[in-house]
Amino acid sequence: MPQSTGHPHAHGPHQEEHFTGNAAVRDIVIGMADGLTVPFALAAGLSGAVDTTTLIVTAGVAEIAAGSIAMGLGGYLAGRGEAEHYRHELARERREVQVVPQREEEEILEILMPYGVREETARAVVADLKQDPERWVQFMMRYELNLDEPHPTAARWSALRIGLAYIAGGVVPLLPYILVEEAHTALLYSSAFTLVILFIFGFLKARLSGRKETAWRSAVETTLIGGLAAATAYAIANWLG
Repeated sequence: MPQSTGHPHAHGPHQEEHFTGNAAVRDIVIGMADGLTVPFALAAGLSGAVDTTTLIVTAGVAEIAAGSIAMGLGGYLAGRGEAEHYRHELARERREVQVVPQREEEEILEILMPYGVREETARAVVADLKQDPERWVQFMMRYELNLDEPHPTAARWSALRIGLAYIAGGVVPLLPYILVEEAHTALLYSSAFTLVILFIFGFLKARLSGRKETAWRSAVETTLIGGLAAATAYAIANWLG
C-alpha cells in the first residue's frame, strides 16, 4: 500500500488567496460609487418636480460633468499629497540615518525581533544595511513607515480613472431619461436599472477588495444606500413642488 511521503507538495501545491487589488481598483470603486448614486438621486429628485425629461437630462449631464471634474481633482490632490508625504519622510529618514544612526539601528532591531529573529541575526542585518545608506533608508521607509514610493504619474492617472468611472456610473441612471420622454416613466426604468447595477457593483466591490465573505451584504447595503438617496430626493422635491 503506497505510503505518504510527507512532502509538502504531495497533495498538490499549496495556494493562498490574497487581495492583489491596486490603486486602479480603488479609484474605479470611488468614482463609480458616487457616479451611480449622485446623478441617480438628482434625477429622481427632479422627477418629483417636473413632468418632462428635458430639464432632467440637461441637469444630469451638467452634474456628471461637474462631478467627474471635482472627483478627478480630488483624486489628483490626494495622489499629489501622498507623493509629497513620501518625499518629506524620505528626506527625514536620510537625515536621521546620518545624524542619529544609533537610534535607527535600534529601530531595525525593534522591527525584526518581534518576528522571532534572534538579536545576533538582527544585528547582522543592521551591519549589512549600514554598508549601503540608501538601501538602509529604503528599508526604513518600507518596514518602519510602511511607505512605497508613488509612481511619478500616479496622481494624474488616479484623477483620470476616478473621473471616467464617475462618468460611466452617471450614465446608468440618466440613460432612461434620454430614451423616455415622460419623467415618471423614465424614473421607473431608471430606478430598476440603477438598483440592479448598484447591487452588482456592491457585490463586485467586495469581491475585488478581497472580502468575498461579505459580498452579498455589500451588494444589499450599496443598493439600499443608493435607493434611499434617490427616494429622499424624490420625496423632498415632490413635497416642495
